[in-house]
Amino acid sequence: MKTNMCRYCYKEIRDRDELVTASNWFRIRPYHYRCFEKMEQDTKTIAGTWTPINGRVGLITVLLMAVLSGLMLLTDLLGGIGDLLGVLALYPILLRVLSYFVFEMPLPKLADDKRK
Repeated sequence: MKTNMCRYCYKEIRDRDELVTASNWFRIRPYHYRCFEKMEQDTKTIAGTWTPINGRVGLITVLLMAVLSGLMLLTDLLGGIGDLLGVLALYPILLRVLSYFVFEMPLPKLADDKRK
């Protein structure tokens, strides 16, 4: 399966403007932004929720986790527990980097028919 295929409707995602990457329990999936909204409405359980990685919420999460991770790993704030928290705070950062390189980078910023 291509990496730029929506996991809800199985149609091609043509550009970054349509793309929403979401994570759930160590999985990253690409969706159209409308398909992601439909999927969120269909999901009824907390364990089945998908968290968007790209966008404002993902950027804020990555920035906060980078600060937390740096604080915990570079200082002796909580000792060994702080180091463990710092390593765990790297998880959303790694998800975002992986999402960018696997799903976003191969796509153009705008499809040819959207450019004016």
